[in-house]
Amino acid sequence: MTAPLRIANCSGFYGDRLAAAREMVDGGPIDVLTGDWLAELTMLILWKGYQRDPTRGWAHTFLTQMEDVLGTCVERGIKVVTNAGGLNPAGLADQIRLLSDRLGLSVSVAHIEGDDLLPRLDELQSQGHPMAHLDTGAALDTAPGTVVSANAYLGAWPIVDALGSGADVVICPRVTDASLVVGPAAWHHGWTETDWDELAGAVVAGHVIECGPQVTGGNYAFFTEVPGMEHPGFPIAEVASDGSSVITKHPGTGGEVSVGTVTAQLLYEIGGHHYANTDVVARFETIEITDQGNDRVLLSGTRGLPAPRDVKVCLNLLGGWRNSMTFVLTGLDIEAKADLTVRSLGVALGGTGQFTEFDARLIRSDKSDAPTNAEATAQLRIIVKDTDADRVGRRFSGAATELALAGYPGLNLTAPPSGATAYGVYWPALVPAELVVPSVVHADGTRVDVPHHAHRATAGPTVVDSGGDASLSPGVAEAPDAVESPRPLLSLDRPVDEPRIQMPLGTLIGARSGDKGGNANVGLWARSDDAWAWLDAELTLDRFRQLLPEAADLAVQRHAFANLRSLNFVVIGLLGEGVASSTRPDPQAKGLGEYLRSRTVWIPTRLLEQSS
Repeated sequence: MTAPLRIANCSGFYGDRLAAAREMVDGGPIDVLTGDWLAELTMLILWKGYQRDPTRGWAHTFLTQMEDVLGTCVERGIKVVTNAGGLNPAGLADQIRLLSDRLGLSVSVAHIEGDDLLPRLDELQSQGHPMAHLDTGAALDTAPGTVVSANAYLGAWPIVDALGSGADVVICPRVTDASLVVGPAAWHHGWTETDWDELAGAVVAGHVIECGPQVTGGNYAFFTEVPGMEHPGFPIAEVASDGSSVITKHPGTGGEVSVGTVTAQLLYEIGGHHYANTDVVARFETIEITDQGNDRVLLSGTRGLPAPRDVKVCLNLLGGWRNSMTFVLTGLDIEAKADLTVRSLGVALGGTGQFTEFDARLIRSDKSDAPTNAEATAQLRIIVKDTDADRVGRRFSGAATELALAGYPGLNLTAPPSGATAYGVYWPALVPAELVVPSVVHADGTRVDVPHHAHRATAGPTVVDSGGDASLSPGVAEAPDAVESPRPLLSLDRPVDEPRIQMPLGTLIGARSGDKGGNANVGLWARSDDAWAWLDAELTLDRFRQLLPEAADLAVQRHAFANLRSLNFVVIGLLGEGVASSTRPDPQAKGLGEYLRSRTVWIPTRLLEQSS
């Protein structure tokens, strides 16, 4: 039996803490250093950079980190596995080799290719693969805009091949986030493609540490209880040969690893019970969480299902052009001031119906009889979108600025007029797994194909995850809990059966929310069995819609996880066409969970007494 493999994370997104790599390498023993750079929006950002310079298309912050720690990694035998290769993994691999030569090191660098389907889109569509949108079912050829990137989510086995051939650094393109952990673990422990339970356990570990300090206290609902939040440490997964793992962090670093912080991250950007990855489907309803103390939480018992038939593809389209102007409104008659502004802009522009989208949103943050000027202000944010850049460029922002001396009293703007900017549309789709063949390019230039075979063992679900995106194929039911089972509705609007008190939901319940394309998810969890029984009984689909009025006319999925004392709600279409296109003030739904925690409900007083 092999010893557990200590896999550390040093990045949760493109722009994360630069010092994290050095902190993880110097803070204590690790075997593998990983990092996640590729959110869905990041692929569009990298594409824009690639257009300006065809040698780029990768995350330059990873190269900055490697300049700091590559020598130490070589000295201590620490493997490095990253998806920072983005759209140009070969280019980043070359940069690491140049860095290695400059530092006088001997480093074997391999990179992975095969995710880029953009050159094959016409061929795939002509062969009967419509690249249908996972949420709407619409065929890609009906989509407005130009496709600029199309990347399949590769799995762990190309990483296994690269490490098995002696690579010190493995540069990945678009792989599933969890594959950065699954690959090294499968290589180290000698797992096969059909070791479903072991692979599923590693997927859970990868999901938990992929977002860096989110599992050590970052974005945690009960953050006021966590010490050292000014500078939380990054996480480590100690993955055992049976697929179980201990989530921890280096001693002496800020934050904490607890059942609460781990539960929060388990709920981040998921769907139902079956969390599908390219190489396996992890059954989240089987996960067992055990607090071992001293910032160590054991994840065990995870069962796996055979890999999906299809792999997910992330497509980005250039949807058009957008611009925005924000008006500050102060004091009295806020709504009348906003109405006058919208009417005045309509007159100045010759009507607002000419735009593909004209979104005027009044954000009421003002207070009555406020003690300061700032606290008496609200904002009117107007966003316009169109296929014509000129229509939404200076013509729009200039018209808004011209109202400065001709509009409501106290009018001021948060920024000067600006030109239009391009926006992207996120389009998730599926293709049969056998059509995506990853290749490993080794240090000596040798190219080895690593075909995906695991899916042949099953006629299983046609879903695949990209690091929290349990998306459904059109017309495919994911799991029985996708529709809420009937239960007596105990109203939260009035006390019943026992003494209750009106309090914010978050007094008792934690939450974590996020985005997946145009959908938003919010997971809510309880910290005791009694609180969980109350949460499960009380927070029905109907009550959820009452607490989140924006979801009243949208499809909502409700998933219960008794093993995690948690509920997960997925709101379909809340974010429109994805983060790059959304006009919501919070386009990634990061604050959605905290909004729900702020809503006032009737809570049994005994539960509050137990939690105090």
